[in-house]
Amino acid sequence: MDWTTWLVLLLAYLFGAIPAGAWVARYYGVDIQKVGSGNTGATNILRTLGAGPALVVAAFDVLKGGIAVWLARLVGIEGYLLGGVALAAVLGHNYSVFLRFTGGKGVATSFGTLLFLDPLLALLTFPVGVATMGLTRFVSAGSMIGALTAAVVAVALGRPMWEILTVVLLAGLVFWTHRENIKRLQAGNERRLGDKAKISDTVTR
Repeated sequence: MDWTTWLVLLLAYLFGAIPAGAWVARYYGVDIQKVGSGNTGATNILRTLGAGPALVVAAFDVLKGGIAVWLARLVGIEGYLLGGVALAAVLGHNYSVFLRFTGGKGVATSFGTLLFLDPLLALLTFPVGVATMGLTRFVSAGSMIGALTAAVVAVALGRPMWEILTVVLLAGLVFWTHRENIKRLQAGNERRLGDKAKISDTVTR
């Protein structure tokens, strides 16, 4: 790879690393990493600050992943390298250099990269994840089922191997960042959609 590709990958990581959730929460005088799950994503923002701030964070997290892919395509990056850009943006969100390599769980940012990589695949996957959240009231379950669905649909649609591999790796990251949620789901004490987190709550990842 030439220096331009490395630069694009670095910029994708840095763009993904922008901690919108932490900054929005700070505006309200809250350190979001010390509340609820401790994650900077929209779900923890929703439980702590409400729907308005959560929508802002979710939109930003989706767009930063999508724009990273879009900008890479503008400079001619395609194939496996484009998949690398998508992964770099999500890794930036999950392990932000601005938050000492902590962050969120990468669901919204993964969806954003997928939306710009393959809009049809993203739009086929989205309703499954949302329906799962609605039926179970577990955001974590919807996130993981959505990620798994994306991988299955990518194979079913006969997408190129680089895209399938990218989607599988993104799904793997979603499951990895939700490993504690999986334990809580198994134990029956996972928080449901609509549950609130108080500012005084102890962080439970």
